[in-house]
This record gives sequence, C-alpha cells and structure tokens, in this order.
Amino acid sequence: MADQNTLNNLLATVREGAPGLFGKDFLLTWDHGTSTLKSVLAAAEVLEHAYQNGKDARYFDGGLAISIFRDKSTRTRFAYASAATLLGMSLQELDETKSQIAHGETVRETANMIAFCARAIGIRDDMFIHEGHRYMVEVAQALDEGKKEGVLPYRPTMVNLQCDMDHPTQAMADLLHLSKTYGGLDKLRGKRIAMTWAYSPSYGKPLSVPQGIITLMTRFGMDVALAHPEGYDLLPETIDIAKRHAKEAGGNFTVGHSMTDAFKDADIVYPKSWAPFKIMEERTRLLRGGDAKKLDALEKDCLANNAKFKSWECTDELMKHTKNGKALYMHCLPADITDVSCKEGEVSANVFERYRLDTYREAAHKPYIIAAMVLLSAAKDPSAFLANAIK
Repeated sequence: MADQNTLNNLLATVREGAPGLFGKDFLLTWDHGTSTLKSVLAAAEVLEHAYQNGKDARYFDGGLAISIFRDKSTRTRFAYASAATLLGMSLQELDETKSQIAHGETVRETANMIAFCARAIGIRDDMFIHEGHRYMVEVAQALDEGKKEGVLPYRPTMVNLQCDMDHPTQAMADLLHLSKTYGGLDKLRGKRIAMTWAYSPSYGKPLSVPQGIITLMTRFGMDVALAHPEGYDLLPETIDIAKRHAKEAGGNFTVGHSMTDAFKDADIVYPKSWAPFKIMEERTRLLRGGDAKKLDALEKDCLANNAKFKSWECTDELMKHTKNGKALYMHCLPADITDVSCKEGEVSANVFERYRLDTYREAAHKPYIIAAMVLLSAAKDPSAFLANAIK
C-alpha cells in the first residue's frame, strides 16, 4: 500500500506529463514523450491504490466504453472492461458479425454510428500485417470529423488494445511491473532484458509484443537483447525505432540469433513466440484473397519451420545463464507450457510455475494502465481528480 509521500510524488508526475496526452489517442508508445509515459504509469499506480482501498475513481457519469476485438482475447478484453467500470462507463462490445459492416458499411460510418454516447473506444486488430494500425488511424480520423462537424458531442478517446505494430497496454503494464519490482523507473537503467523468440506448436502469433518491448524498454536506458532464429525478423521500422531510442536514452540494443547468448547475465527474460514478418505479410495477402489451399500450405510450412527450433525453450538449465541464475521471467500470457498446455512449448513447467504468480501480477496492472490512458486523455487536470479520489 502506497504511503502519502509516495502518492504525492505520483500525483506530481501525473501533473507534469499529463498535458502531453490530453485530447489525444493512445495508439503507439512512440507517439508520446517520455514524461507522458511516466504520467500514465503514475496515474495507473494511483488508480490501483484507489481501487484496492475502496475509493471511488469514477471520472465519467455514464457513457459507453466500446470495444472492437478482431482477434481472440482474455486478459486485454477483461482489462478493458475493468477499466471502463473503474472510470464509470458502461461496456459495449461491437460484434462485427452482427453489424452492417458485412453489408458494406464503411469504417467512417461505423466509427460515427457507434460513438454517439461513447467516451472511449478500444480496438484490437493484430491479424493483418500493415493493416491493424492503419485501421485504427482511419477510425480516429472519422471520429475527428464527427466531432468537428457536430455529429458527435464528444470525441471518444481511442486506445490500441493490440495492433500489428505495437501492444501498448501490454508493454506499459510490463514496464510498470518492472518499475515496481526493481523500485522505480530509474532503477531499470542498465538492466538487461532478453526479449527472445521461443518455440510454439502454433503459428501466426502477432509480432506486436516483442516490438512493443524493444521500442519501450530502450527508452528507459535498459540493455535490450533481442534474439530469434534466422528469418524470424520483426517489422524493420520497429528495429529502427528501438535503435534510436537506445541511442537517445544511453542504453543498449542488440539483435542476435542465440537464446543462450541473450540470456547471459540477463536480469529479465521474456521468451515469447511470434511469426516471421515475411510469413505474416504472406498470410495477410492469402487471408485477404480467400485462398484457403495456399493458406493451409503456408501454415504447414511455418509449423515445420518452427519445429526446427524446439530447443528455443526457457528451461531451468537456460535460466542458469542469467544473472545469479535468478532472472525475472515475464510473459504476456497465455504461455505455451511444456507438458502442461502442450507437449513442447515456450517454457518448461518448472520455470513457469516458479514465476506463475509474478506473471499474474504483471497482467494485473493492465486495467489501470488502460484507465490511466483514457483518464489522461479526457481530463484537463487528472492529478486534481486523482488527488480528490484518494482522499
């Protein structure tokens, strides 16, 4: 439980960086300055304190929080619902199969029709490479027009709940988890985090989690080691962003092809499967073209290629290479756990069980991160609101 001095410091951080997010959407972490990111983290901590102590943190007196999930979700879906309730909104999920989208309704029309009484819109669109973020930008532009032309009384805040480029609510929750684990953001400077590919018996997993980690953690001076088998590249632009952030923050960013090398002396490990960038490009093309036979063939080829790298598993033996053999294990969940959820997977049962509750704590920050993003976008003086909420 945070003491009053800690809460005052958090409120001061919110006050300093909040203006950078007021009236804006949260689509990509690199769209926002470091002080703004810090204010989101601080606001999330205050909101978490408020909820845990039974305080009323409802900023909105009603209104809809609309979610559009174009991919399956458990944690993010319920985190968004929790954030909506925490801030005083009612959740409404848009099921596109029950809408007029199938009958030719345009993105611009849909965006305005669902937003009449909406204060927030959260979207997950991570299935199609080069398209998820683009779709969110198109929705945002439609909402801008609706507000400007008097169609909408309020411009809802948009939050990216995962796209092809970034997973900002996950990455920010991960950063808050690290900050709380190590005693503050300043304590993360120089710490080594190994963001590595890991074997999975499935294919087509999005690239946005590793991309979100490498582009965010480099901003806080961390030593970020990205490792994956040859050919399992991420989007080139996210690699460039990570390099730039590392240079600006005085940290380090490397790309290698050895899981063992990445784990060497690591403080934190994040073994997570993803599909190769080029495979996701081809998959997008085939899905859009409705070519089922070629899509099946692509899946078989990808799974066969994955199987060449079954040794990319986070095991007790591999963890011995980390700093003092006690690196913090992280995962966005659900993890592919060997002999538990699958025959062979990303992480051994022993390692996962040892850190299982830590991964739950990691995930538990996400509702407050989402709520903080919406609050700082909607409120002119969020620090004053939060100070009153925790009295």
